[in-house]
Amino acid sequence: MSNDSNLRSRKAPKDKSAELADSNQADEPNSPVKTPVKTPKSSKTSTKSPKSASKSHSKHSSHHNKDLKKRLYQSRRATFFLGAILGLLATIVLTTYASEDLRSELDRLITFDSFNDFFEDWKDSMPAPIQLMLDKADKPSSNDLKGSAESFSVGLRLKHSYNLTAKHNVVMVPGVISTGLESWGITENGDCPSLPHFRKRLWGSFYMLRTMIMDKTCWLKHIKLDPETGLDPPGVKLRASLGFDGADFFVAGYWIWNKILQNLAVIGYGPENMISAGYDWRLAYNDLEKRDGYFTKLKLQIESAKRLTGQKSYLVGHSMGSQVILYFLKWVEAKGEEYGNGGPSWCNDHIAGFIDISGSLLGTPKAITALLSGEMKDTVQLNYLAMYGLEKFLSKKERVDMIRTFGGVPSMIPKGGDAIWGNLTHSPDDPSNTLKTNVSDEDISGPKDQTFGKFMRYRARNGKINKDTGINSTSQDFTMMEGIEKMLDLAPAWFSNRIRENYSYGLAKTKLELQKNNHDHLKWSNPFEIALPNAPDMKIFCFYGVGNPTERAYTYKEGDAESKLPLIIDTESVDPVFFGDGDGTVSLLTHAVCHEWQKKGLRFNPANIPVKIVEIKHEPDRFDIRGGARTAEHVDILGSAELNELILKVVTGHDELIEDVFHSELKNITSQMEI
Repeated sequence: MSNDSNLRSRKAPKDKSAELADSNQADEPNSPVKTPVKTPKSSKTSTKSPKSASKSHSKHSSHHNKDLKKRLYQSRRATFFLGAILGLLATIVLTTYASEDLRSELDRLITFDSFNDFFEDWKDSMPAPIQLMLDKADKPSSNDLKGSAESFSVGLRLKHSYNLTAKHNVVMVPGVISTGLESWGITENGDCPSLPHFRKRLWGSFYMLRTMIMDKTCWLKHIKLDPETGLDPPGVKLRASLGFDGADFFVAGYWIWNKILQNLAVIGYGPENMISAGYDWRLAYNDLEKRDGYFTKLKLQIESAKRLTGQKSYLVGHSMGSQVILYFLKWVEAKGEEYGNGGPSWCNDHIAGFIDISGSLLGTPKAITALLSGEMKDTVQLNYLAMYGLEKFLSKKERVDMIRTFGGVPSMIPKGGDAIWGNLTHSPDDPSNTLKTNVSDEDISGPKDQTFGKFMRYRARNGKINKDTGINSTSQDFTMMEGIEKMLDLAPAWFSNRIRENYSYGLAKTKLELQKNNHDHLKWSNPFEIALPNAPDMKIFCFYGVGNPTERAYTYKEGDAESKLPLIIDTESVDPVFFGDGDGTVSLLTHAVCHEWQKKGLRFNPANIPVKIVEIKHEPDRFDIRGGARTAEHVDILGSAELNELILKVVTGHDELIEDVFHSELKNITSQMEI
């Protein structure tokens, strides 16, 4: 959920009436603003006597009472059914809180789809007009179905229009925070025993929210990794929830991969030719293999799927999942005791292609703010209720301390250096009218004479130098690479060392460097420091959202005593956050690597793997909390009708129906980059 409004709200104070209107609209987000209607006064004075007026009033009151009784009688049946439903729901809630087992089942089972099943069961008992209304809602017209994001709608339409059927195996790799984490610890001693949480989701459920609120200290102990080892703390054992349940919903009612699963199922996909490769996104990629054997299992699953179906697999990654896939493509062919040893032709023999959905291949600026100052509301995309919990019950310092233990999050620190993200005078994505995107209906607020290359603008409090920040002036600007170094300088040594031991954020200038990096796992999550596999039979598809204002640069100040941090975003400045084009989370420049891969004969794509790019314009439905069929927001895009259609065409072998689509200026921007 975006915090843009929070950061902008300090610019111009509202009067009380405006605040009241905003408050009313916040309570009912889908209701239109109501204009008060004044009752016109009669221009004539009544000449009726008090007696006649009283008699008339009595007659009117009697008639009114009869109408009221009639309406109450007519609505009694509807009231009965409404009361029965509310009573049943209340019983479920009360019973749930009285039973630990039922509470766990409610966390696991309740989704918005299951409410549909509930109403389906009770629909026959409802009055005929209500049944008719529900039937109409359940049966959209063919015209509505074409652009619909309703369950199964895209799969049904494409099955009938193109006769699509399952072909290639599908391996789905979720993004950061998308996979649920459940406890397998059985410790009974200590202040925070694990046994009461056995097989409970401490990430990705309402149980997580309840535990966070009721027992924050123990929840943090379980969710944080050991600062020194980067693995489980003593007495704690959290593991990724496996199978399709691991990432189809984040919490009850908040779908992630569920729409894609539904549409794939319509055209013939199931457990025999479809895999959800969830993982513990907290771990550094190298530790994923060391602790969980994640990449070994993934390799075996892909090989088994080919033996069973005779088909290669498409790897489908969202957000950080695309980086995990990129790392896997290098790991699986690398030689060594800790690597896949698949040989130089393994990818060509087993992988049909790679579908990158809103991938963070070159990182995203928000990752630095999360690791530097805990500004994470719009850094990680969560269910609104879950995000409220993190913001409400964890301070910035607690959030920083937690996120820094997650070795996977630093993989999203921006990569490519000044060549991609700009210097203090210029950035490649500086349009002529800076801080405005040409695909948005509205201008992005902010000054028009600044550059994104100044990634972090530091302004000292009261014009006085604070030695704790290590900045020797009252005002200083930092590029992206300088901002990364400043973050590492201000962080604990264990955190800085872990990043330097697992990741690299530079740019390889020669083919010789790329060949050398094939044997260095530090480079495997940076697409500008490695080459794609020598797999000419593979295909790559990049599908991402544009036209949604996205954080790109920041104004910082030294932290106060309350924050207990050396630097925090200066929300009191005129421009605390600078916005550019993107999908609301991932900056547009992150996808520059797809355009580089598309160029023929470049060192990053030696086999000239064909690359298709489709930019999806962000046009959300204002009356749909998840954006509807035409959204391109970072997470909600997984329910986009256009994206689901693209995925189904690719995995069924009908990618010839897909052509490049460009809405943003990124194609022109990358054509002028000297990489």
